[in-house]
Amino acid sequence: MANAIAKNKMKLAVLTSGGDSAGMNAVVRAVVKAAIIKGCETWIVREGYEGLVRGNGDSGDHRRQSLAEKTLTSPRELKTPEAPEEGFVHNLRYGDGELLKDGTSDHPGGRTLKGRYIVRVGWDDVRGWFSEGGTLIGTARSATFRTREGRLTATHNMIKEGIDALVVCGGDGSLTGADVFRAEWPGLVSELRQTGKISEEQAARHAHLKIVGLVGSIDNDMSMTDLTIGAPTALHRICESIDNINSTAYSHSRAFVLEVMGRHCGWLALMAGVSCGADFIFIPESPPDADHWADEMCKMIQSHRDVGKRKTIVIVAEGALDSKLQPIRSDHVKDILSERLGLDTRVTTLGHTQRGGRPCAIDRILPTLQGVEAVEALLEATPETPSYMIGVRENKITRVPLMDAVKMTREVADAINEKDFERAMSLRDPEFRETLDGFFATSVLESEPRLPHHLRMRIAIMHVGAPAGGMNAATRAAVRYCIRQGHKPFAIHNGFVGLLDDNIHQLSWLGVDNWTTRGGSELGTNRKSPDIDLGAIAAKFQQHNFHGFIMIGGFEAFSSLLILEQGRKHYPAFNIPMVHLPATISNNVPLTEFSLGSDTSLNALVDACDAIKQSASASRNRVFVVETQGGQCGYIATMGALATGACIVYTPERGIDLDMLRNDVKYLKRRYALDAKGKNEGRLVIRNEVASTVYTTEVIMKMFKEEGGSLFDSRSASLGHTLQGGVPSPTDRARAVRLSLKCMSFIEQQHQLLLKQQSRTKQAPPESAAVITIQGTSVKWVPVQEMVEHADMKNRRGKHTWWEQHTELVEALVARPQILAKGKKEPTG
Repeated sequence: MANAIAKNKMKLAVLTSGGDSAGMNAVVRAVVKAAIIKGCETWIVREGYEGLVRGNGDSGDHRRQSLAEKTLTSPRELKTPEAPEEGFVHNLRYGDGELLKDGTSDHPGGRTLKGRYIVRVGWDDVRGWFSEGGTLIGTARSATFRTREGRLTATHNMIKEGIDALVVCGGDGSLTGADVFRAEWPGLVSELRQTGKISEEQAARHAHLKIVGLVGSIDNDMSMTDLTIGAPTALHRICESIDNINSTAYSHSRAFVLEVMGRHCGWLALMAGVSCGADFIFIPESPPDADHWADEMCKMIQSHRDVGKRKTIVIVAEGALDSKLQPIRSDHVKDILSERLGLDTRVTTLGHTQRGGRPCAIDRILPTLQGVEAVEALLEATPETPSYMIGVRENKITRVPLMDAVKMTREVADAINEKDFERAMSLRDPEFRETLDGFFATSVLESEPRLPHHLRMRIAIMHVGAPAGGMNAATRAAVRYCIRQGHKPFAIHNGFVGLLDDNIHQLSWLGVDNWTTRGGSELGTNRKSPDIDLGAIAAKFQQHNFHGFIMIGGFEAFSSLLILEQGRKHYPAFNIPMVHLPATISNNVPLTEFSLGSDTSLNALVDACDAIKQSASASRNRVFVVETQGGQCGYIATMGALATGACIVYTPERGIDLDMLRNDVKYLKRRYALDAKGKNEGRLVIRNEVASTVYTTEVIMKMFKEEGGSLFDSRSASLGHTLQGGVPSPTDRARAVRLSLKCMSFIEQQHQLLLKQQSRTKQAPPESAAVITIQGTSVKWVPVQEMVEHADMKNRRGKHTWWEQHTELVEALVARPQILAKGKKEPTG
């Protein structure tokens, strides 16, 4: 992101509208910073569209803003408006960052936000916004803006400030309003010119409005994007609540009915049901039969109680309906469970607690990437291009025509109202249906196995390598699927060492019930590979008559699968379907973009760094060098730096040398010299544990401390194995269920192909030993032999990764290139 100041630079404003959601602050921060880097003037609109309508009036706003520029910054940092400096330092701050962040609107020094709704902001005015929930610039549902008169006033207010581009973060209603605003803009400008409210020059300069939309909605109800901003954090809040309720439900053998948000979309209820092991769910897209749903629910829950389950969790989306479109209420569900099953039942409505709290890692990373893309889309926009919505598919940021997405979203609600539930499901993302099928596969206890006896298998499950969040959830899903189909699932404890010791036992449906929320590895794991005694391993496979084998683990599991596949030529026992489900916090398995545990680890890193940065900021001038795990792969360090706003990141892929460290010291000194006096910020430097064997965390910390002098101090913190532990994130739990069920289906398919072979000795084809990978927007099976050409076997990572490019973005979002370039032009004191 090079500094590219245009001759007629764009003036860009960002607003948040509709309901608040975590991640909106990350969007504002990213838009402001990306726009400043590109040479744009940046503004925020307080209170959403209502702020556009109210504007700034004639209350001396510009005079106060200029005063703030002069009093808060030295002449060298910010030139006066009469002699502006066109560059990064000119846009460093405008004095209102604290007022926006603390919400007081007033300051003892006399500055105020009262009566000001369109406020110019600088780089430092949005610092520290990452860890804040909600939206610091405020949001409101504006009835006035829905009228043409209101939009005419908003147009006038924007033109007075010279703004010609708008980023809107909100739901489908807010984005529709944005598109209507853009369509009406030429007519509104013409009317303002005819009434003499703007000049001919202003009308010509603002002939067209550029608009781009980002979806902020905790319901995840927008089509043509996998995730809406705020939905992952809301899911975190829900799962945290259910995890807490689970303990009291188990203690008292109670049933709990939980109502979660989701008027027209059941994503939160569905994902919470899968992630928390709920017994039953109600979502609007797939309503139960109006005349029999109570019977079906009671039958399922009674079957769970009959095998000894002590707790019952039922999740109801607030928009849940039956097939006749009659609402399903939490209290009614409670009464049914109490009266028919005699269960001690409680109702918990989570309400607005779902919206609150600090954003999770995903709701910091994706909104940042989307905000940067939004600025790029505006800079490339022409009067002929449509208004775009910035979405995401897996980890790819996408642009889609805004109204196409809104139209498809509203078609879902229309389909539900027309009782066309199949169409409603088809309009959701394909993963939505997969997840719903996965919920029933892991929650329904069948009275009779689904498969005939000759197709039933003995399937071995093993954890390999270091523990990672989601391993146990994946195992639970595999076990539940096996039992439903009629297979026998066998747990191999303590990896291949445990196999040689016959540390094996058959798993039960109830025995894995609580595994979804457990971190670590219930089966036990180690890094030993099968070549410790390949012949003995084969003998154990034959002794226990395994028909299928699933390994859940990291690079060690991939290497082990390669050894087993190569051993087929010597040991017939390995001629069975064998799969590897990647699970490692390092995310270092080749080809796949996500491994189980990596999201949990990122969230642990974010939590730790938020606390560390709080300490660093309280000390005003402290730099913390934070050491992370990750082995020879820099994923955790890089994405963690992006999620925490770290100013420097060190990874094994780039390494560390003296020139790099010298520039890092220069950057930190110049950055601290530019801080407002007495308002220095605590800063983070994230270092992967093996980024260098010479320049250790301690060495770098001491170097910064020595070179910082009176400008800044330095401390170090090693997060170590805290990144492996803790409760798995909902994303890792849900992903574990989805991928595990695909693994089991793959094993079944390959087993049936083997049964069709005519020869007495079965020969498994190479593709029957495969790794399940997430590539772009799809899940793909890759034979383990093909994986080798994409692997750096020496450094235990993939040769090419999608996330390495974000190292440059980490540096761009702290203005490293601009600050280093400034230092070449003028010395800093």
